[in-house]
Amino acid sequence: MESFGITVTEHLLIHQKENPYATGQLTRLITELIFSAKIIEREVRKAGLVDILGMTGDVNIQGEKVRKLDVFANQVLIYRMQRSGVICAVSSEENADIIEVPDDLPKGSYLIIFDPLDGSTNIDVNVNIGTIFSIYRKITEGTECATEDFLRKGYEQVSAGYFLYGTSTMLVYTTGEGVHGFTLDPSVGEFLLSHPNITIRETGRTYSINESNLMYWDERIKKAVNYFKSSENLRGKPYNARYIGSLVADFHRNLFDGGIFMYPADKKDPSKPKGKLRLLCEAAPLSFVVEQAGGAATDGKQRILDIKAESLHVRTPLFIGSKKDVEMATKIMTE
Repeated sequence: MESFGITVTEHLLIHQKENPYATGQLTRLITELIFSAKIIEREVRKAGLVDILGMTGDVNIQGEKVRKLDVFANQVLIYRMQRSGVICAVSSEENADIIEVPDDLPKGSYLIIFDPLDGSTNIDVNVNIGTIFSIYRKITEGTECATEDFLRKGYEQVSAGYFLYGTSTMLVYTTGEGVHGFTLDPSVGEFLLSHPNITIRETGRTYSINESNLMYWDERIKKAVNYFKSSENLRGKPYNARYIGSLVADFHRNLFDGGIFMYPADKKDPSKPKGKLRLLCEAAPLSFVVEQAGGAATDGKQRILDIKAESLHVRTPLFIGSKKDVEMATKIMTE
């Protein structure tokens, strides 16, 4: 019989069958995430044709101006996740507090954290954007979620990944057993397995950092960046500089091509001494993915997945990508 490709649901069910303790809740949750991503992808594709580009006039919990497509993506994800029947609560980058599942809807034993539209500053100029997600099991008793269910170490995640809305729409995710990539086939409306068992190069050839922040860096980060720009490195010649300004897009490129993404702490904004990126909805899920692919992620000192979140929106420096590149950057940062 001709093979038409493996869907995400089939892939999940295959692994669920191998696990005697699986309940099917995680499969259902990821299936709902996929449905949400299809709705978001549809709106992204026609964003320039309808009135969902530009600003809403609001400011989110991060102090950032909110774009209309941000709001749409956030609403879709919250609505679908609350009705999945398998979670107890949601945390979004766009909302200050935990979002509970209404009492009239069924609840489950999982919770989800997401950045509904990462890279949203690039929406109006048609650059790749994405949705990042992180899934944990509930640890407190009872049907309600508590803040402590969310304030966890990254290695406790049961699944994490991202949807990338670009020239093609992709899902890259892990459940702790390797990393797999699926590409949306618009002709059938399904994500099909296109990149099984993704691994990242041990040493890359690209460094990604916003060098316009140079004047706000300390000497250690300057030294780390100069290492990648010189010929005195593992590669023996300068790395290529590539910076999109959309975390999920920069990460995706480096995952497939090898390299390091760096967003260090800086002195640019006194209110954000640890930099711009959020631990729970950005750094931790991508760190789980990269480690499962053979890479590494630190905050310049310690492994990201060993850091316990102090609050829902706590920020962290991030050095993520090819293992040897991250190890070298971390070594320079701690000298």
